[in-house]
This record gives sequence, structure tokens and C-alpha cells, in this order.
Amino acid sequence: MAELEFTEEELSQKHKKERKDLQAQIQTLKKSICKGDKKRKKEVTEEIGRLEEVLDKKQEDELIRWRVTHLNINNMEDEDIENSNNESIKDNKQSEQPTSRISKAQKRRDKKANAERERNQRIIEQEALNVFGKRNVELQTIKKVLFERGLMVYEIPSDGHCLYNAVAHQLKVIGEAPLNFRELRTKTAIYLRANMNEFLPFISNAESDDLLSPEQYEKYCDDVADTSAWGGAIELQVLSHVLKCPIEVIQASGVPYVIGDDYKIEKKMILTYHRHMYELGAHYNSVTKYVKEEES
Repeated sequence: MAELEFTEEELSQKHKKERKDLQAQIQTLKKSICKGDKKRKKEVTEEIGRLEEVLDKKQEDELIRWRVTHLNINNMEDEDIENSNNESIKDNKQSEQPTSRISKAQKRRDKKANAERERNQRIIEQEALNVFGKRNVELQTIKKVLFERGLMVYEIPSDGHCLYNAVAHQLKVIGEAPLNFRELRTKTAIYLRANMNEFLPFISNAESDDLLSPEQYEKYCDDVADTSAWGGAIELQVLSHVLKCPIEVIQASGVPYVIGDDYKIEKKMILTYHRHMYELGAHYNSVTKYVKEEES
């Protein structure tokens, strides 16, 4: 809890030093990989990912605790001033009338007031967590990019079909023939099967990092067509080819990127990519024209 004694600038400098130290540790780990040692390379990659994730979580927790604590201190200072004023008024009244024992009804009222204050404090702390958390920071960044284009987020359910449902919504937005997520999944799987040699080198086994065998690739296509398997970069590329339409992806970090920019730009679909929207993992949303009433 020592970080609570820092100023915000000091905490920022502390985090920068930790990042620098981690980068030095990562370089040492990378140098430990012998050329051609795939097993060691995989272990080091996993260890680097784990170290980065641990540091991200630690620093985010420290920053949130610092902000929540200082928010509480400010609230307590305001409350102390108010209580001091109330005590002064109470003392004046008590000097004008004889003291009396606190009634049971007054005790109940005091207990209820204390419970209400504790509840309000929990609400303040939760709101601070919401405001400073990764999810909200990412969402507000994406909303700002969209607002500058006269657009806003159109939320898609997080059910494994988000990519396909977002594309289905965009087909309606740009005035193309409507297709539902199942039809889009089927078309994606058909295209993947017909172009195995093109896509097989870019799809690896999630457990071993080895490339898929033809049999495993066929199973991958079956999952695309018949399950709620999440769609990613490969499926985006396929959908762009199948629909003969460019797809722009807007995200919080980095510049937006366009897939299939050889197709007619006036029929471009726009999606948003969220890394922290849901605990289950990444998520795609669609967009629609900005409407002030709905956004507010």
C-alpha cells in the first residue's frame, strides 16, 4: 500500500521504471533461446506474456486504489467540514436546552444514516473503478473516434457470433442484401474449404502452436459453420472476399485498419474491436449514425 503515499506523478514514474525493468528481463529471456529450439521459444513467449499480464494487472490495481483513496479523502474532507458545521449548530442548540438521553427512535435513525453513508461510499468507489478501468477507458476512446466521424457504437451481443452479427448489421447499414449470422458462417466455411492452401499456413493449433493438418483444418471449417466459435482476423479477411466489400476495424490503440481495400470504398463496412469489453475475451461491435438523444 506504499503507493498510496505517492503523488500521481511519482506513481507514474514508478510504473515507468517497472516497465523498463520488465523490458530488460524480457530481453534476457529472449537471448536464452537457442536457434531452432521451438520448445524453448514457446516457453519464453508464454513466460513473457504472463509477466506482462501480471505487471498490467498490478499497475492497474495500484492506479485504481490510488485514485479511489484520494477520491475518498476529498469526500471525507468535505464531510468533515459539513459535520463540523452541524456540530456547531448542535452545540448552540444544546446550550439553550437541557441535555436529554438519546431515544431508541433516534438511535435507529442514526444507524440508518450510517448505513446510507456506507452505501454511498461503496457506490463512489465502484463508480471510480468503472471510470478508471480498462473497459471504460477503451470504450470512451473508441466512442471519441466514432463521434469525430458522426458515428456511434451499435452494441452486438457477446455470444460467440459477434463478428458475424456485426457484419450482418453493417450489410443493412450499407444497403446490401441482408444475411444472418448463420448464412455468413456457412459462406465463410465454404470459402475456407475452397482456399485451404491460402489460409492453412496462417492457422495454428492453439495448444501446440504447430500448423493444422488437413484433417484439423477441415474440423476448423466445421466449427466455423456449425458452432459459436469466435471469428478473428482470418474470418474478417474471408468475409471481405465473400461479400466483395472492404471492412474497416476501429480499435482503441493504433490506427484503424482496412481489410479488402481493393473493393469499392463507398460500400465499406465499419466494425469496432474491443479487447476489454467482456471478461470472456475480445469482442466486435457494429456502428450506426450518431444520434444525440440515444448517446446521451
